[in-house]
Amino acid sequence: MSGRVVLVGAGPGDPDLLTLRAAREIRAAEVLLYDALIPTAILELASSDCERIDVGKRGDGSRGVPQDQIAELLLSKAREGRYVVRLKGGDPFVFGRGGEEASVLAEAGIPFEVVPGISSILAAPAYAGIPVTDRRFSSSVAVITGHRGKSEEDRRIDWEGLARSADTLVILMATAWIENIVERVLRAGRDPETPAAAIASGTTPRQRVVSAPLAELPARIREAGLRAPTVIVIGEVARFRETLAWFEKRPLFGRRVLVLRAEGQQSELSELLTRRGAEPVPVPLLGFEVAEDREKLARALTTLDRFDWLVFSSANAVRFCAPLLKRPTPAGLRVACIGPATADAARAAGLAVHVVPHGRSLPEELAREMAACAPLRATRALFPHAQRAREDLPRALERRGVRVECVQAYRSFVPAGAGEALRVAIKEGLDAMLLTSPSMVDHLGTLLGERELRELADGLTLACIGPSTAGHLCEYGIQPEVVCERQSDAALVEALEDWFSEHGHGVS
Repeated sequence: MSGRVVLVGAGPGDPDLLTLRAAREIRAAEVLLYDALIPTAILELASSDCERIDVGKRGDGSRGVPQDQIAELLLSKAREGRYVVRLKGGDPFVFGRGGEEASVLAEAGIPFEVVPGISSILAAPAYAGIPVTDRRFSSSVAVITGHRGKSEEDRRIDWEGLARSADTLVILMATAWIENIVERVLRAGRDPETPAAAIASGTTPRQRVVSAPLAELPARIREAGLRAPTVIVIGEVARFRETLAWFEKRPLFGRRVLVLRAEGQQSELSELLTRRGAEPVPVPLLGFEVAEDREKLARALTTLDRFDWLVFSSANAVRFCAPLLKRPTPAGLRVACIGPATADAARAAGLAVHVVPHGRSLPEELAREMAACAPLRATRALFPHAQRAREDLPRALERRGVRVECVQAYRSFVPAGAGEALRVAIKEGLDAMLLTSPSMVDHLGTLLGERELRELADGLTLACIGPSTAGHLCEYGIQPEVVCERQSDAALVEALEDWFSEHGHGVS
């Protein structure tokens, strides 16, 4: 029985530019053969049981899986009867050898489909503020591969003819041979003062752009140290870079932000950062498991008729409690959540949420709104919490006459390899670090030690969710620059963006 192969374009680098059809095919894949430079956020769309095979080539193609082996993998996996997605950067049929791979499949009688992707040919210039056509300057575009360089195959590219006939030249994979290419374009009669630009890592937070007159472009590229992948634009349209640059102007552009959330809980925060131009650096510093005394938790949750309130201070508490809850919950039970993310988790677990602070996600705010919902004096509340939960919330409730029963719902641990991954991230350079729980602060202290943690903090912008996390950080002698009082990822990223807006940022 033969399977099926889908050649899918992953787009130019920004995960938000992935097409809906491409996302659907990746989720359906039983085997995923993917190129280098495919963003992690796109690869994570694949199911957990999907077989993932890195077949990417890098640089000049001297490393990675040879093309004939890629073709053989496509055939062998399809002949196993499996649904195979060949995930390629940009568009499969634009300098991506998609045509070669489709030909191999056709000759073997393997059914295949092609899902086009947004190519860097258009996307990288757009993110650099350069329209490749403009009726005032350009009505024609030539798209060329510069990868052939000085090889014998270079004879197949009529650089001189293209330079004379097209208003705009867009050249991919040209960095290695840019001197030779510019020389031939100039030889064809292009003015040495023609506006030109080189865009490296276009559409990503690592995007860097060099603009220069055509004759000076190679030297400027070398001085800036631009590396592949690059897109070169030659023509009058390149002058628009001066007035239409937009991507780099966002406050978080190019900022490397350390995200320490548990694996599987990073995507929303990372996506928010990416959309604002930041580069999330995920290092899972937390793992979670049910409390050691699971029976005690189960007893409390199966006797909810003893309580008037069920109070949650984290989405993780909800996740560990939900499987143990009896349904339906007692008719008189009210549910209170410290913030919108916790409330969303509770609703996803089938609970009706009665109280969520509308303003700041603070213990006193939650207690005040609970009191506004119903009288609190002489009521009972169950508070499932993390192993090292602070006492702020129970105390705020007790001050209003609530009898609070605290029960541990879960505990955190440091995943294997977290320390090494953390040190690699630090060595590669960071601009900011997001801290979302007191236990995250403790794990940092455990891995680095107090002195090294303070040294790291001196060179970073630290952003915390809530006063509890910020207060715990202060116990290490570290004052965070940003304290977000609303318990939501969106609010935390917005607060970080506001801080960088006030303290300045540069455009690469």
